[in-house]
Parts: sequence; C-alpha cells; structure tokens
Amino acid sequence: MRGLFITLEGPEGAGKTTNRAYLAEQLQAQGFRVTLTREPGGTALAEQIREILLAPHDEPMAVDTELLLMFAARAQHLAQVIVPALAEGHIVICDRFTDATYAYQGGGRGLDCSRIAVLEHFVQGDLRPDLTLLFDLPVAAGLARAAARGQLDRFEQEQQNFFEAVRQAYLQRAKNDPERFRLVDAQLSLPEVQKSLDIYLKEIMERAGEH
Repeated sequence: MRGLFITLEGPEGAGKTTNRAYLAEQLQAQGFRVTLTREPGGTALAEQIREILLAPHDEPMAVDTELLLMFAARAQHLAQVIVPALAEGHIVICDRFTDATYAYQGGGRGLDCSRIAVLEHFVQGDLRPDLTLLFDLPVAAGLARAAARGQLDRFEQEQQNFFEAVRQAYLQRAKNDPERFRLVDAQLSLPEVQKSLDIYLKEIMERAGEH
C-alpha cells in the first residue's frame, strides 16, 4: 500500500520546520508511520549538495548550475528516501520539494518554467506530492524572522524583490492547482497556525486511510 507524500512550501521564516515536527507528532500519535525529510538534502550525499547550494561563494553560481544541483540532490533524495518510504506505506513529510524550484529558480531567478518541467519529468517521472501546505506570509515579516535566526545563507542574502517574486510564484502555483494546495497563514502566532493545521491533519489522516 503506497504511502502519502506531503510537502510543506513557503519562503524564509514561514515556520515550516517547526510545523513539520508538529504534524509528525500528531500523526505518529494516531499510529501512522511518518518519514520527515527536507530539500535540498535528505540523504548524506544530497546534504553535501545542499551545502554547496546554500553557502556563499566568491565565484557566482550560474543559474543553470543552481537548477541542476537542485535536481541532482532531488534525484538522490527520491531514490534513497522518498520512494522507499512511500513503498513501505509511510506518510512522507518533506520541507520543500519541486514547487520550491518553480518558485525560487522560476520566479526568483526568472528561469523559463518549461525548462524546470523537463527536469521534473526526467527526475520524478509521474511522482508528485499528494498534498502541499503553502505557508504564506509577507516578505518583510519572513525576512525579519530569518535574520533573527542568525547568519544568512546564500539565498537569504538576496534582495527583497527576489523574495517578492518567489512569493508570487508560490501563490500562482497554488491558484493553478487548488486540488493539491492548502494555504496556511504563517503570519499568525504559532498556536493559531497549528490550530489551522489541525483541519489539514484530519484530511491527511483520511487520505492516508484510503491509500
């Protein structure tokens, strides 16, 4: 019985990591087997690629290099973690996936989305998330939260207009695929966000029971 593939998307400071743990805790309490992972990363090799992607460099990274590294990490992640866990019936909760590539490399970097789609099909085949929770908040609020965490990575050092484009790309994807996306107001307090997540938890559990 195939598991359920849940992705959490959103910009810097949206609270995805904290709420990923909350979702897992609630699902495990109901007896579901859960695999938590993230992108880029998720395996030892993919985490090394993540380091290359996130670390600031003296040499500017070409946009195509960034895109290909994202999908290289994703191919490893799928082969080693996501596909095996789904085959074992787990609920896989992933902090970012290919929607982030469309938002950051497509929206933020201005890459033609048709090029991303070619790599998506090449690396993933027909595999797509069953449900995507998009944590949305104003860019300034998200950047302030990210700055409060400490040293900024290569992406977090981008200008505000980059993140405005990322946010709009995310919102457009959610608008284009309302069957898969669920919007979460990440500007709310943590207890309020988790209260809103409880609605989606019920949906996740119902869907998992059907698989």
